[in-house]
Amino acid sequence: MAEDLKKVDEIIDNHDGKTEALIQILLDIQHEYRWLSKPILLHICERLDIPLARIYHLATFYKHFSLLPQGRHSISVCLGTACHVRGATRLLDRVTDIIGVESGQTTPDERFTLSTVNCLGCCALGPVMVIDEEYASDPKVKELKQLVATRE
Repeated sequence: MAEDLKKVDEIIDNHDGKTEALIQILLDIQHEYRWLSKPILLHICERLDIPLARIYHLATFYKHFSLLPQGRHSISVCLGTACHVRGATRLLDRVTDIIGVESGQTTPDERFTLSTVNCLGCCALGPVMVIDEEYASDPKVKELKQLVATRE
């Protein structure tokens, strides 16, 4: 963990240790580690001299932040109206069957995190999912397995 805290210190120092930069500090740490662990949050509290409650308030208010480990790869399935009427729930079921976790969960090997979103902004292609930054329009089981297999 000492190595992790060195990186956290670098991130805080990049923002001159200013509490006004707390959201950006959390974003940078989230980007680096994929989640906000309690030891790291406690270290931020000490460095910035702010209460843990303030950090938890931000970390639980903004959906981008996670207090649980996230996978190296993210999969988001659109459940917006256009995608829903075109079979988004079937797509979600296929993804769940292939990676073995439900929406909001991370695989035990921390390879994938599955989530649902309200809209990915490409309604005409629905149902749609995005894995990392690659969009897939109504992928069948074989294509889904290939998308998953190509990510380590």
